[in-house]
Parts: sequence; C-alpha cells; structure tokens
Amino acid sequence: MSSVRYRKADVDGFRVFYREAGAAEKPKLLLLHGFPSAGHMFRDLIPRLASDFHIVAPDLPGFGQSDMPRREDFNYSFDHIADIIDRFTEVIGFDRYIVYVFDYGAPTGFRLALKHPERIAGVISQNGNAYLEGLSDGWNPIRAYWEAPTAEHREALRQFLTPEATYWQYTHGAPDTSLVSPDGIALDNHYLARDGAHDVQLDLFLDYQSNLALYPAFQAYFRTHQPRFLATWGRHDPFFLPPGAEAFKRDIPNAKVILLDTGHFALETHVREIADAIRAHFAH
Repeated sequence: MSSVRYRKADVDGFRVFYREAGAAEKPKLLLLHGFPSAGHMFRDLIPRLASDFHIVAPDLPGFGQSDMPRREDFNYSFDHIADIIDRFTEVIGFDRYIVYVFDYGAPTGFRLALKHPERIAGVISQNGNAYLEGLSDGWNPIRAYWEAPTAEHREALRQFLTPEATYWQYTHGAPDTSLVSPDGIALDNHYLARDGAHDVQLDLFLDYQSNLALYPAFQAYFRTHQPRFLATWGRHDPFFLPPGAEAFKRDIPNAKVILLDTGHFALETHVREIADAIRAHFAH
C-alpha cells in the first residue's frame, strides 16, 4: 500500500497544504474538497485508490492547513481560489489529470476545466453541482443574502457555521450514522473556530452566486469536450438534489451516474462503493 505524504507547496507566496499518494507514472487524480471540510475528507478514499492513481488532495485556500490570510488582505472568491489551485497544479507538475469535485470543489474544478480543457482527463462529481435543478430549497437563506446582501441576512447565515450544523451536514440522510466518523466533524469545527474563519465563509456564501452565473459555461464545456464522466451522488443530500446528478447526462450522454443511499458527505458511508466505481471507470 502506498504511503500518504503530507506536503506544502509554495504557490507564488501562498502555501497550499496537500496530501499525496501513488506512483508518479500512474494517471493523475486531483481531489477537491468542499465546505466546511478540507483534504482530510478523502482520508479513507486515498488508500483505496493509491495503487492505481497518482493522487493529490489540496486544502483549498482558507481551508484546512492551507494559508488563511485575513479577508482584508485576500479576495475570498471562487475565481481567486480556482486561480490558486490552477497554479498549484502547475507547481506540482499536474499537467493532465482526472479531477474529483465535491461541493465547493465543483465550481473550483469546473473553472479549471474551462481554462484548460486539454488538461482534464476525466471528471468525478460527488455531489458537485453544475445545474440549477440540483439546488434545493436549503439554499433559500443564502439566496436571500444574494438578493439583499444586508448585515441582517449575513448574520442569519451564521447558523450554517455552528458545530451543530456541521454535524447535521455529515449525518443528514446517512443510513447509519455510526458509520460517520466524529473525527472529521471535530476537525472541521476546529478549522471553523479559528479567528476570522466565519467571515471568510460568509464572504464565500455571498460569492457562490458567481458559480450559478457560470453554469451555462460549465455545461457548454461538457457538451463540447465530452469528458469521461462519473457522478457518485448521495441521493439524500439536503443541498444538492439527484436531478443535478442526472442533468450531467443531458450534456454528456455517456456519463455514468450512480445514486447512493446516503447524504452530502457520501464518502463517510460509501467510500468502498465510490472507490470501486472510480477504479472501474478510470483505472484502465
């Protein structure tokens, strides 16, 4: 079994922490996490795939062990995050790779695909949305903030940043909550409790509307380039609905869509099924 190495890359003065495993000659696999997590969410997936892929799982800017500058000194937007991760792939020599996207990782990874379609060898979307029909009513409080970015609407969103909200995100829709490790929940809450972290996340909530504006461009990329595509989706996700997974087939007819009996953090309960699907779809 390949050992996991823990590294930091200097990306034009910004430090990106990442996990790495697998032999350099294997197909490259970039794992992009979501809110409110970090690369640790792939802790059980990486060992299952390291014999077949060269895997890198960075912590996005402002998350996990990567730098989290003060919001006064750094533009917390999805465009900026994607630019840093784009440069990160260049710094570490990921010139062509399969990208695994989850939650916030989706608008990040799909921006990379728009910018460098020739670098994308395939896409795995695990509850990583690109279609309006994939958005549930759970987005309504955030939509209210988009429509009227007042202090009152911003404060109302702090409910998503509590330890109870993190626990709910991990366990909602899981068929057996005893399969959900408390360690990941505790680590995410640790990162969210850092000074300034809440306002960083509230800035990203506001900027998430920029992702919806890019949905037509993401979809045009899918239609034009027809990447090899796998969606493994927790069907009980309270934020991203199964129609968002099925919609990929509208633009990529050969896309493989697997709906799993679990929630948002599908890797917590279905890592074996997801790993097997990735290996069957890409490891050849």
